Amino acid sequence: MNLSTKKLPKNLLEINIEMSPEEMKEFYDKALEDLAKSLKIDGFRQGKVPMNLAKQSIDEAKILEQAAEEAMNRKYAEVIEKEKINPAGPPTVEIKKLAPDNPFVFKLTVPLIPKVKLGNYKKIKFQKKKIEISPKDLEATIKKLQQSRAAETLVSREAQTGDRVEIDLNLFLDKVPLENGQVKNLSVILGEDYYIPGLSKNLEGLKAGEMKEFSLKYPANHYDKKLAGKDIEFKTKINNIFQIDLPKLDDEFSKLFGFQTIVDLEKQVQDTLEKEAQLKEEQRQELEILKQLSEKGEYEEIPEVLIEHEFEKMIAEFTMSLQEEGFGQGGEGDIFHKYLESIQKTEEEFKKGLLPKAEDRIKVSLAIRQIAILENIEVDDHDVDEEIEKLSDLYQNKEEVLGNIKSEPGRIYLKNFLTNQKVIKWLKEKNS
Repeated sequence: MNLSTKKLPKNLLEINIEMSPEEMKEFYDKALEDLAKSLKIDGFRQGKVPMNLAKQSIDEAKILEQAAEEAMNRKYAEVIEKEKINPAGPPTVEIKKLAPDNPFVFKLTVPLIPKVKLGNYKKIKFQKKKIEISPKDLEATIKKLQQSRAAETLVSREAQTGDRVEIDLNLFLDKVPLENGQVKNLSVILGEDYYIPGLSKNLEGLKAGEMKEFSLKYPANHYDKKLAGKDIEFKTKINNIFQIDLPKLDDEFSKLFGFQTIVDLEKQVQDTLEKEAQLKEEQRQELEILKQLSEKGEYEEIPEVLIEHEFEKMIAEFTMSLQEEGFGQGGEGDIFHKYLESIQKTEEEFKKGLLPKAEDRIKVSLAIRQIAILENIEVDDHDVDEEIEKLSDLYQNKEEVLGNIKSEPGRIYLKNFLTNQKVIKWLKEKNS
């Protein structure tokens, strides 16, 4: 076998391989034997056709193609191991010569995992913030618990702050109806401008059946860039008004949540808020460590296959956030493409905006991988099994999710995830 390699831009490696007819014979014979197993010829049982007859009955090109595929798979694996190559993805293949009794010549183009020259990752500095829960935060959370146990009564008076109203809503821009800007029986809590600032104020004082027209400026950071910062015309009609009566904050109220006294409930809420704040602070510290880790290192060029893979993950994460915010309906692809339409961008334009962040995320992953190697930080099968057991309890009624977790790709993902967590924990301890 003749072998030559050449480094290409974007961290690609070109591998040219030539195999002699003698080297190809075992692959040719194996391909012929495999194809002959399904051959049917009168007078012979299936799988028992003599090879000389089988060769006459099977298209030569088909034998050569199957032999070539087997040869490329085996030689690729041998070259990867012998040359100590770290592929970032599957190779692209180009067959340059494939003919009977001739050398088999083919070219593989392999994306490589970029090499990393780490900075001093043992000298990363990050600030630790003190966890404090303000009385205002505690009060807001208790208020949400009150609202979850509130009683509603249909009333015929004018709408006022604290009421829940159901309205028909029609939106216009320059007197043109907005796409998806017509909503029936939209529920709005007066005094809570989570929809558009100023909406609830304009609805106060109205009675059921009354209509009102007004204009409001959409926030400059609104997700729909066509509407952000624009004056939008509202046409509203009040359908129903509900008075919301909140329960009194006393010991009886606390018993609704399994506590004997209101003091016990407040303490539990305080503890929960502190744990959530601590988790957010740890996540903030991790992001700061990873940011410095990325900035301190030097990296080879990142191949396109890694960037495209990161794009897929980022778009999936972004689509999930759109779903949680209630943006549109349908499958993930439908929601994402609907979002692209709303901001008047193509998928390629959207990806272009993600490119710097995608490259940073890849660099962080590469740096963590390198640290794991240098510091002998490993995750074994036992660690993966324990994580799967935890996730099995969490997703016990979701067979499809569990199947993905327990599959080989799922185990590989978990092993990488757990390794990353171990490295981050090690970095925090080393630099604290």
